[in-house]
Amino acid sequence: MNKHQIASGADYAPTAETEKVVEPREFMFASAFLDHGHIYGQTNGLKDAGATLKWAYDPDPKRLAAFIKKNPEAQAAESYEQILNDPEIKMVASAAIPSERAGIGFQALEAGKDYFTDKSPFTTLDQLEQARNVVAETGKKYMVYFSERLHNEAGMRAGKLIADGAVGRVLQVVNLAPHRLAKETRPDWFFDKEKYGGILTDIGSHQFEQFLSYTGAKDATINFARVENFNNPDKPGLEDFGEVSLTADNGASFYCRIDWFTPDGSASWGDGRTFVMGTEGTLEARKYMDVARAAPASKIFLVNGTEELEIQCLDNTGFPFFGDLILDSINRTENAMTQERTFKAAELSMRAQAMADGI
Repeated sequence: MNKHQIASGADYAPTAETEKVVEPREFMFASAFLDHGHIYGQTNGLKDAGATLKWAYDPDPKRLAAFIKKNPEAQAAESYEQILNDPEIKMVASAAIPSERAGIGFQALEAGKDYFTDKSPFTTLDQLEQARNVVAETGKKYMVYFSERLHNEAGMRAGKLIADGAVGRVLQVVNLAPHRLAKETRPDWFFDKEKYGGILTDIGSHQFEQFLSYTGAKDATINFARVENFNNPDKPGLEDFGEVSLTADNGASFYCRIDWFTPDGSASWGDGRTFVMGTEGTLEARKYMDVARAAPASKIFLVNGTEELEIQCLDNTGFPFFGDLILDSINRTENAMTQERTFKAAELSMRAQAMADGI
């Protein structure tokens, strides 16, 4: 991982040596609509697990050429329809402008493909309702790249430790999720709220998925939600700060802060932290850096009734989500993530955004 990838969240695209769950050409996929750099992480994850990238498509020839330069095995599709009409393609990965992700996904599902979109998967609750209907009608998967857990080794290891009972029953999750704005590198849509959906809908959706995963909750009540543009008056459509409090249906508490205030002196694009309090212990995940000591870093600090541990996760845990996703697509199972959790994380993020917006 080079310094540029660490410093820029939009270019952060982990890759890892991992078990191949399929043979070459056994699971063919395409990457289409490459507006956000997360498409490189989505593509890396699928390829690392053995999937074969057949097609790439984007309306912008320069963006398409840059993607194929990094993924030379991909053929340049002349249109999205060319991908949809190819019976070999089992899944479409996409990182379109957020407001356009749902429509692109519905086309994929109706063409008989599973869909793997960058977060946030929707910008309106109407899109979510339509997605539930299309999934029910087609039987296809609408999966989401919640990379702050799924493509982070400390995030994944934390989930396994919690499932194994390392902290007992989870009582509270606190997520702190600063991001680097890098304003001059962002496209115009990034500052248009109708296109990105608001900060809680967008990068907040990561945090809601982690909360549901770590607590085992199925639903939650939103207690409080707030968004602000504290420091970017030249971009009135930007929300650079958000915070929210939830109470889960099983009683667990959640608080998260999301912002675009990573300082310039930080080696990483964001000092993401997760704090988990349980009945038997506590856990902290330092997901991207260990301030003034290591970057990149992926560590867990665990304290329970028997021990204190510092657990090094970087290059030790891997990213099993992608192999599970491929096998789910083949076997029609739900081991990587259930469809309901995927949709619930998005739903809660958009309901929190609506509360913050006063709707």
